[in-house]
Amino acid sequence: MRFCREHRLTDRPDFLHCYDSGRRFFSAGFVLFAAKRGEAGLPWRLGLAVTRKTGCAVWRNRVRRLVRECFRLEQAKIPQGYDYVVVPKRGLEPRSLNLERVCGELLPLFRSLSRKTPS
Repeated sequence: MRFCREHRLTDRPDFLHCYDSGRRFFSAGFVLFAAKRGEAGLPWRLGLAVTRKTGCAVWRNRVRRLVRECFRLEQAKIPQGYDYVVVPKRGLEPRSLNLERVCGELLPLFRSLSRKTPS
């Protein structure tokens, strides 16, 4: 299954909505912004903000690929109806990054989002 278009966050106002009104969750290497979408039953969408502080284009693209792959593989564990923006922290070392570490850092953030969301 591929990372389809309905799961992509592309517009600047959507990113700003996540930054301004979304909740922040922190891991060792990432900051996850999660903002509830307006309508019920909508799928989640992912936006990535990987700046040049992360490294050269090769390393930035590696971080993007690994985060997207984590979201693609773990779709069932990601709460629906949210926009997510993932921002790598400045101290993240992309050369030592692998899929297991990315998923290991992001999945607990989704569990804490599910716990803190009122039912």
